[in-house]
Amino acid sequence: MKSVWSFAILATAGLCASACVQVHDKADPSEKTVADTPVVVAEKPFAGGGTIDLQLDGGAYELLPAAEDRIRVTLSGNIGHAKVELAADGTHADVKVKDTPRNFRAAIEVPKVADLVIRFSGGDLVMAPITGSKDVESYGGDIKIGVGDPNDYSSVDASVKAGDIDAGVFGGSKSGLLQRFTWSGHGKYTLRANLGAGDLVLRSK
Repeated sequence: MKSVWSFAILATAGLCASACVQVHDKADPSEKTVADTPVVVAEKPFAGGGTIDLQLDGGAYELLPAAEDRIRVTLSGNIGHAKVELAADGTHADVKVKDTPRNFRAAIEVPKVADLVIRFSGGDLVMAPITGSKDVESYGGDIKIGVGDPNDYSSVDASVKAGDIDAGVFGGSKSGLLQRFTWSGHGKYTLRANLGAGDLVLRSK
């Protein structure tokens, strides 16, 4: 019975990794549009302190604090036929990046204070410290989250189906299959990150 359970876990991890790879392979190489110079494709004012929902197809993303209260999406690398939708209303905004090809890259700037909800198909996601709660889910890839001051958080719940969790900033790490790291503090923000297959890093910056 134990061997059957182990096989099921490995099969699940393999499917997660496969899903991540398929995301990057869906573009036709003959239809490449390469942006040597980054191109701003969407931009809207958005007051700090609101909630931003981001739905991101596969690629390499940087999430950065904007110099002013606004959301700005900049594409580079192989843009292909990627589509960006940005809507902002009051204290809520939606950002969607769809139909991304292989070697796609994007930088998304948001206000320095915002709650972030991210659903990411897979690839690389690097987040600079943004003050606020964070809820991140991804099928696979490498995710690095800048948390800023750990004392700002009331709870941390990080998990991977197959891979590593580096949460040294909160005093712990995990490696292997079906790993989970939790932490409790006295701040007001929450952090939840769920990764299928890959490496999850929580760092100060």
